[in-house]
Amino acid sequence: MDTDRLPGCYRHPDRDTGIRCTRCERPICPECMISASVGFQCPECVREGSGTGHRPTANAPRTLAGGVVAADPQLVTRILIGINVAVFLAAAVFPALVIQLELLGRYVEYVGAPLEGVSTGQYHRLLTSVFLHVEWWHIIGNMLGLWFIGGPLEAALGRARYLAVYLLSGLGASALVYLLTPPNTPTLGASGAVFGLLGATVVLARRLRYEMRPLVTAVVLMLVLTFVPFGGSLNVSWQAHIGGLVTGALLALGLLRPAAGRNRTLIQWGTCAVVFLLAAAVIAVRTAALT
Repeated sequence: MDTDRLPGCYRHPDRDTGIRCTRCERPICPECMISASVGFQCPECVREGSGTGHRPTANAPRTLAGGVVAADPQLVTRILIGINVAVFLAAAVFPALVIQLELLGRYVEYVGAPLEGVSTGQYHRLLTSVFLHVEWWHIIGNMLGLWFIGGPLEAALGRARYLAVYLLSGLGASALVYLLTPPNTPTLGASGAVFGLLGATVVLARRLRYEMRPLVTAVVLMLVLTFVPFGGSLNVSWQAHIGGLVTGALLALGLLRPAAGRNRTLIQWGTCAVVFLLAAAVIAVRTAALT
């Protein structure tokens, strides 16, 4: 018997946690913890303390990052998966859609006709490519990663902050791809955004003082697969993976480090704005070099 193992969440016994409810002292995982005036409380204690199922938003239970606790803590994750699947099916029916949505810096010729890219003002490609897949194995792999990594992270951050991490990680991944790859190299897929969620999860686990070895091992394994794909047949964009991973970790540092207070929200959204401006600067530098 491993006496050093952390206890399991009382609602999710398979999830080890070092956090306990400040009222009943039961162990709770990030999905169950609700920010209180002192420490965190479990959903039952919050419900008992409120005395009603209807409270103003300002007094609603809060997530670890300060977001409002939602009745469905994984709704945004499911919506993102739905959008990815919808775009995948649309691209299968209308193959020309891929040409319009994939990430291209500047594709000078395509079947004898000029095709423009990000460098000529088609900035939508930086985000539309994040939702685009053309191979079934590609979308299945990315959506499994989005579900298993994104679901718990959404519960810990709250919907708005989680969505910001996903979109900005995708943008950061695209920005590094745009900067470091030949302009006529098409890139697509949600893996950059998923790596961003992974980077944010590492910061979250560190914040909660979880056992880091399993998570670090998973990150190292995914990076190994990024740079040394088995069989040598997979065309993996390491730029997207590294760009997303770093962007997600930076965002999580800004979202999770500030203590609750009047400046917390300002620091959090200020971090998002700074990350967006950094990505925009990278994009502007690359565009200037290509024009």
